[in-house]
Amino acid sequence: MSTTVDGGAGSRAPVAVIGAGSWGTALAIHLGRLGIPVRLWARDAAVARAMRAAGENARYLPGCRLPGTVAVTAEAGEALDGADTVLVAVPSHGVEAVLEAVAAHIAPRAVLVSATKGLEPRAGRRISALLADRLPGRPVAVLSGPSFAREVAEGRPTALVVACADEAVAAALQRRLAGPALRLYTNRDVLGVELGGAVKNVMAIATGLVDGIGLGENARAALITRGLAEIVRLGTAVGAQPATFSGLAGLGDLVLTCTGTLSRNHALGHEVARGRPLARVEADTPMVAEGVRTVRSVLRMAREVGVGMPICEEVAAVLFEGKAVAEALASLLAREPRPEEEEVPHA
Repeated sequence: MSTTVDGGAGSRAPVAVIGAGSWGTALAIHLGRLGIPVRLWARDAAVARAMRAAGENARYLPGCRLPGTVAVTAEAGEALDGADTVLVAVPSHGVEAVLEAVAAHIAPRAVLVSATKGLEPRAGRRISALLADRLPGRPVAVLSGPSFAREVAEGRPTALVVACADEAVAAALQRRLAGPALRLYTNRDVLGVELGGAVKNVMAIATGLVDGIGLGENARAALITRGLAEIVRLGTAVGAQPATFSGLAGLGDLVLTCTGTLSRNHALGHEVARGRPLARVEADTPMVAEGVRTVRSVLRMAREVGVGMPICEEVAAVLFEGKAVAEALASLLAREPRPEEEEVPHA
């Protein structure tokens, strides 16, 4: 499939970023630093006005200044007119509604890039599949990997993956979006990259639960390792490449989200383990913890392909059924012992 992305460093075609949350704002700041004209779309006109007036996203990334090349707007036509690349950085539960608002303004040959790490909660679809369905005929790619928005906004070194079935599109995006502090690798395994970025959020909640009841670092390491095994089992069962989960979008993102101090999913699990109701934790946190919505979609997918995901099952039981964290851990420990090599598919 042909693409309109100009991979040259001198391209002046604007890039549109849909979603002015922490991740969308961080990507806009990064691209703006490269001298790329960026249109950052905020759904709320009041948010857009506040960002323009302050020169920053005071709600999500206070202190991170917006470059002069970033224009913030709530007008979809203004954001998308002439954009050859459209980055979608919207929480998974809001993607459908946002597409309804902006789809008519997206150019017929614009390249779509999902920067959303989650699954559409209503039907459990991957966001790339949703984009392809709602905006047919356009190339679709996925941007994922170990990344906290604030560090990207601050220009700290980061390595990510841009995945697309069309290698030429992936290579063009790699040239267009990378910079001195943001290294991009390409990958053709869109399915694996997307699932790694989604399911790791559930595992981060699990490690937050473990840390919240003070089980120690040995337990955390064991949980991360077994969590990776679950991700690989599900991914390979639905057609992803096992090697993808050893890379940035798999192991890299899993480790960061399960251990990093800026991880909202880990923080949510930690607070729930300390006895705070889920609804209260979510209400007190301006940023979305994708793992809460993703876990149900993941379990639906796992049931469809006959894959067991005990950690995800226990996370869901704690979040939605009121199961005690200690009881959930006991359920995991009570599982029948088995050889490790039977649980981790090999590339």
